[in-house]
Amino acid sequence: MTCLPSLYISHGSPMTALQPGLPGVRLAELAAALPRPRAIVVASAHWLARRPQVGSAATPETIHDFGGFPAALYRLRYPAPGAPALAARVGQLLDRAGLAATLQPGRGLDHGVWVPLRLLYPAADIPVVPLSIQPELGPAHQFAVGQALAPLRAEGVLLIGSGSITHNLHDLAAGYSAQRQAPYVQPFVDWIEQRLAAGDAGALLDYRRQAPFAERAHPTDEHLLPLFVALGAAGADAHAQRIDAGIDLGLLAMDIYRFD
Repeated sequence: MTCLPSLYISHGSPMTALQPGLPGVRLAELAAALPRPRAIVVASAHWLARRPQVGSAATPETIHDFGGFPAALYRLRYPAPGAPALAARVGQLLDRAGLAATLQPGRGLDHGVWVPLRLLYPAADIPVVPLSIQPELGPAHQFAVGQALAPLRAEGVLLIGSGSITHNLHDLAAGYSAQRQAPYVQPFVDWIEQRLAAGDAGALLDYRRQAPFAERAHPTDEHLLPLFVALGAAGADAHAQRIDAGIDLGLLAMDIYRFD
């Protein structure tokens, strides 16, 4: 069986589901370039827990975990099947790595999962297992989660971290736009790309101190933490390919990374 890459996807606003724009184009191109996975595991920035939790529902619901958007967005569903057996396998791999995990049979798919998957695999016919992140435990913990799950890549499972390369929603009121980009976005995006290209995991894990404008780009870091799941799953010699999907609202960098 072909060993799949791991991915990091900037999922953007929930409105990306209705207005996919350039991210939709890039995700469709990526899906066409990938071998078809037998299942997908997604670590989402919108499922936060103190310890790893794994969604084990057989038919996970579509969660509309947002407010104030058009009614059409709330009518969207992503009816992908779950994969209870794979969820149990994820839990076992995490347990073996000393990262005690809990199965959650009632967990559905939040918008960090279903919005990008709707653009990658619109038929919703590939089983999906959601995975929580642990913001209190930091990048090194998420990197270890990815390392523990790396064997799944050789089993036909696509491992995805879903977040955002930059994510400062406090700046939505600052008047940034396509014509007026937040000044911290490009330096931060460039630093991440350079460190990934260099394979400098140490600097990336210490990004809060080393990256330019880290605290402006991520006042809290839950949207960058899924990157470390994908990076950990990629292995020490992985090649990072940046896929530029633009910058939304002048402040949300929509970069996608493929790790082979």
